[in-house]
Amino acid sequence: MSANEKTRNVPSALPAGHRFNEFEIKEVIGGGGFGIVYRAWDHLLERTIAIKEYLPISLASRGEDLEIVLRGERYQKLFAAGLNSFIREARLLARFNHPGLLHVLRFWEENGTAYMGTLYYSGTTLKAWQSARPESIDDAWIRQLLPPLFGAINTLHQGGFLHRDISLDNIQIQDNQLPVLLDFGSARKEIGNLSDQTEIMLKPGYAPIEQYSEESDSDQGPWTDIYALGAVLHTLVTGAPPPVSVVRCIEDRYQPLTQLRPAGFSLSLLNAIDRALMMKPQDRPQSIDELAALIELPVSTVEELVSAPSHLRLAEDMPEPLLEADPEPVAVIINPVARPVSTDIPVRLRKLSKPLLIVCGVAVVAVVALVSMLSQGGPTEHAEQSAFPSGTTSSSPAVSASATASVPHSAPMLATVYLRLARGETVTLNGTPVEVKPNNSGYASLNLAAGQYKIEVHSSDGVHAQQVEINRAGTWLINPGG
Repeated sequence: MSANEKTRNVPSALPAGHRFNEFEIKEVIGGGGFGIVYRAWDHLLERTIAIKEYLPISLASRGEDLEIVLRGERYQKLFAAGLNSFIREARLLARFNHPGLLHVLRFWEENGTAYMGTLYYSGTTLKAWQSARPESIDDAWIRQLLPPLFGAINTLHQGGFLHRDISLDNIQIQDNQLPVLLDFGSARKEIGNLSDQTEIMLKPGYAPIEQYSEESDSDQGPWTDIYALGAVLHTLVTGAPPPVSVVRCIEDRYQPLTQLRPAGFSLSLLNAIDRALMMKPQDRPQSIDELAALIELPVSTVEELVSAPSHLRLAEDMPEPLLEADPEPVAVIINPVARPVSTDIPVRLRKLSKPLLIVCGVAVVAVVALVSMLSQGGPTEHAEQSAFPSGTTSSSPAVSASATASVPHSAPMLATVYLRLARGETVTLNGTPVEVKPNNSGYASLNLAAGQYKIEVHSSDGVHAQQVEINRAGTWLINPGG
């Protein structure tokens, strides 16, 4: 694909050949909802660099004169907040000189926005590596990867900072096998914090429960990044992230890896992953050193990875490098009416209340949420029922009792719908009674195929209804009439 074709595929991208003094844009190498990353040539030092441009496409676009133009005056506050956060992130990264952290060369403001010039990192994201070469990932491979990655994260923590956005697409493996922890996505999170009643954006499976709390900053620490690290390792070992932490509060389906014992991985690594993914922050390792000790792997210098064995070398046909990719579709939407999730732009999540931090007990959730693209949404082993896709007539048989409903073989289950249900309340699905019972946390669940549904909860004080459209795999947490 030519540079011009790549530019056309990213809305509002600067054209190839555009100059920022000595820097010349060569091509787009990444783009998403909150910024664009370019490969550029430094004519002064005669080297390739990367340039990241702050451009939240939901708030602004590029005019014919290349200036950034707001889509409306009401977006001024959000755009400015994201811009300031982008600047703070550049200054923060410039403080550190660790080969495992994104190295900022220069920062400037132009065209009504801001730019960050960084080293150009060839290679591929960990997410792309796993997709292209899953067979290469074993215990030895992970143990080669972790020392410099641990060192980078430990450097942040010792400096008094947290990353808060560690995931497979935020870790890049260079051609020399050194991993680089990419930027923090600060602008994205700042915009999310200020929009739609202080909503935030989190990645499904990677964010621990304390990141959903309104008092999140006071409850977060190195253990917050350690949970995300555990989720990264869980994904490398099993091929899927762990269940979303806010859903684990309702019904924890996490299966300890020390019990599953996947082949090719040591017990010490599996135990460390299980410990890192504990729901209560105090039950997790409290520092990178403690996590490394569980794996029996010291936090080492990066030199140990430079001479990595040949089986770690990148394939020649690996995807092009990206300094930042947009996060995975966000797992939860808080909204009074459930709606489908976009897979193109991250979805926002309202901060949840402090009671959500009471984990492994009764979850107190008085909100409505949609969990999209959740990899583990199957029925519980002890439950069997029938639910019906849109179009089921009133003559369809009622389902049998239990906490979960499943669809007929002709209509494969696509999503799990949780709803708060008190004793004595009954549920109808498209007018058909379904006999569901709440679990110990006070939630019942229905496994549904794709389609339109009207879910009604009948109680002594009336009927509460909600329309739900199931159009992709996921988990829905709803509150009819709430």
